[in-house]
Order: sequence, then structure tokens, then C-alpha cells
Amino acid sequence: MKQKLQGLGTALVTPFTDKGKVDTEALHRLLDKQLAAKVDFLVVLGTTGEPVTMTPREQQMVRKTIVEHVGGRVPLVLGLGGNCTQEVVERLGMRSEELKRDYAAILSVCPYYNKPQQEGLYRHFATIAETSPVPVILYNVPGRTGVNLLPETVFRLAANYPHHIIGVKEASGNIEQIQTIIRGVRGSEFVVLSGDDGLAAQLMLSGAHGLISVLSNALPEAAMQLVHHPSLEQQLALDKLIKALFAEGNPTGIKALLSIQDGMSDRVRLPLVEASEGLKSNLRKLLTAYEDSYIR
Repeated sequence: MKQKLQGLGTALVTPFTDKGKVDTEALHRLLDKQLAAKVDFLVVLGTTGEPVTMTPREQQMVRKTIVEHVGGRVPLVLGLGGNCTQEVVERLGMRSEELKRDYAAILSVCPYYNKPQQEGLYRHFATIAETSPVPVILYNVPGRTGVNLLPETVFRLAANYPHHIIGVKEASGNIEQIQTIIRGVRGSEFVVLSGDDGLAAQLMLSGAHGLISVLSNALPEAAMQLVHHPSLEQQLALDKLIKALFAEGNPTGIKALLSIQDGMSDRVRLPLVEASEGLKSNLRKLLTAYEDSYIR
């Protein structure tokens, strides 16, 4: 299981129609693009998928569409976390059979808003590890949660739950912290995944095991190259495009890029808003420049 969850994982967007409904046809096209590029795994209803602004029925529709379309061809990871430990446990129980049948692991974000101490983070993830019917990947993203999962806490969880907690998606942006984790788990089966497209090559060259990518929704081949044949040259070639993707928030930027590529609607759910015309224009220029200079 851990071997399967190395490499490139695409954090899938949820396409919406111009009227704001889930667009299953566009989702099928997006999945075909990922499968054609042979990405290593797919992340379902992570942050990029906008689950916090979707109804339970819509989330179920997305899960069902993806599971049926993929048909077991690549592993699936389900975003399943929250800032109420008991509520996460209840959802794990309700979806136990679905998780065991359809998913290789869950990706569970640090509790947000509460701002727990490290002991609280440890107990939160320990409880999830003891409850989840599938392995757990920790997700550290301080810019969204307001709390940083420190290396010492990651090591403690990895040591005490080696068969339950199999890795971490690190999106702190702190290279020194991430490299500390990489060094600390070296020789074990614990997986360190970059959560930042802009740091992918550097972290892969430092010993990371993979990337959970936003960019790969639109450019899966480029993201695969960053992960499986990392070079600072290609990272630099993508740098401006990656920065533009996040200039007005995620998934605003990647949906704008997808709309430029294949006409997928750039619709997002409030409180997010669609990309400005200035950003769209910049994305067009940067995509063209990348394609002209780097794709051979």
C-alpha cells in the first residue's frame, strides 16, 4: 500500500457547470487525462476539490463518479478530516465499508480554527489512526489551518502507529522542516509527500517520496516529470505558472487554467470567486510560454 502511494498524486478539482452544479461529464474528461498520463494515485475531495462548500449528496456523487470511472486502475485517497475529532470518527464509521472497498488511504488535515497544541494534534491523529479502516496520511498545511504539525509530533505518530499512519503531506512551505522529516524517517516505510508544486523538484532531490499536486490537473505530464525525473531546470520553467495558479487562491487558479485548456467552466463556490481577467490573461501567456519553450 505504501509503495502505491509514492510518486505523483493529483489533488482533483471538482468541476462545476456555469450554473454551479457538479459537472460529471467534465469530471470524466479530467479523469481520462490523469489516467492517460499514468499518474500514480488520485486524491478525491481534498482541499482542491472544494468539499467544504458541497452538500453530502454532491460529495457522494463525486466519490461515486470517480470510483466507477477509475475502476481500480490507480489508487484513490479520500480527503477526510476536520476540527472535531469525534465528528471525524463518526464519518469514518459511517463510511467504513466504502473506505475499505474503494480507497487506499485517507488524507486527514490538521484541525483548523481550534489551534490545538502539539499534544492535541497527537491525540487527534492517534484517535483517527485507531478508528480508520484504511491507512492515514497526515496533512500539514499551516497556511490554512493556523497550526503547524512539528516534526517531533510526526515522528511520534509514525513510531507509535506504524501500520496505521503511513505518511505525511507536507505543505508548510518550510524546507528545513520538511527536510528534517525526510531525514528523520529515512530507512523506514513512512512516506513524505510534498504539498507544494513549487518545491517539488527540490524536495524530491532531498529524498521526498512524491507530490500531491494541483498543477497536475492541467499538466499531469509535467508534474510526472517533476516527480520521477526531478530537475531544477524544469522547476524553474514552471515557477511563474505555479505562482500564478495560487495568486488568487486555490482552486481558483487551476480552474481558470483548465478553462483555458479545454473549456471546463472556471466556476468555484462562494466564498471563493472566479479568477480575474488579469489572472486569466497571465495564465494564457505563461502556459503558451511553457509549451513553446519546454515541451518537446
